[in-house]
Amino acid sequence: MRKLIAAINMTLDGVFDHTAVDPDAEIHQHYANLLKDADTILYGRITYHLMEYWRTVAANPTGNPATDEFAVTMEVIPKIVFSRTLPQLDWASATLARRDLKEEVLALKQQPGGNILVGSRSLMMQLLPLGLLDEFQLCIHPVIAGGGRPLFENIQDRILFTHTHTKEFAGGAVLHTYRVGTE
Repeated sequence: MRKLIAAINMTLDGVFDHTAVDPDAEIHQHYANLLKDADTILYGRITYHLMEYWRTVAANPTGNPATDEFAVTMEVIPKIVFSRTLPQLDWASATLARRDLKEEVLALKQQPGGNILVGSRSLMMQLLPLGLLDEFQLCIHPVIAGGGRPLFENIQDRILFTHTHTKEFAGGAVLHTYRVGTE
């Protein structure tokens, strides 16, 4: 069965706003490697629109090898987008989900292939109580946002995690990897 991995950047005060952090080349490389080890990524509508930025970088490279490699990887990885409002997508590597989140993820996990990534905070928060996430990667950046939406907002039940790995980045960010559950 394929592994479903949630990976997200956040601040020391628990905010997930991408504008509050400044990922360096090493972090971009980590996420490019994570994408290369996967063969599908799941997005909600809002995050999908944010990630479309990487299409422009893939078409017009910046000259920064880590950023450009990440953009190329983002360009080609298959994306499944969950949206009630988008009638169609124009990114060749993206498709709209045809089933609800639980059904789509259960079907994907049963198919052969590599890891499945979840790149949207909203999907992560929906998948956690469903018990469908296998791994959580939290990259905590050394900054306090001072406001914004907390990552784990509106989680009602206690959810246990088992720490499996820590990676420190030269710029001060720390990646904590957790298996969801205690087994």
